Amino acid sequence: MQPSRILRYNGSDPKPNITGFEMRKFLAATATPRYDPWERNEAWRYTGRFSRWNRFRNALPGFGIASVAFAGYCLYEHFFLQDEHHHHHGSSEGGKEQHH
Repeated sequence: MQPSRILRYNGSDPKPNITGFEMRKFLAATATPRYDPWERNEAWRYTGRFSRWNRFRNALPGFGIASVAFAGYCLYEHFFLQDEHHHHHGSSEGGKEQHH
C-alpha cells in the first residue's frame, strides 16, 4: 500500500487487504454444504442395523452371556467345591506340619 493511501484512510470504509485473502469467503467455503449429493448414498450407514445404538450393542456379542456364566461358576466354586490344598493338620513330632 502506498503511503499516500495510508494517510488518506479515515476508517470509514474497511481497510483494503493487500494479500487478497478474505476470511469471510474462506469460512463460507469450508462450512457444511447446503446440499450433499452423496447424502442419499451414505444414509444406509446410520439407519436400521447400522445405527449408532445397534453398532454399540453388537460390538461384543456374547459378552453378557459369558459374564453371567463366569459369575455363576465363581459362585459354584466358592460355595460347593472343597479346597483340599489349604487344610492344616495338627503338629506332629518336632512341631513340623505334615503335608499331603
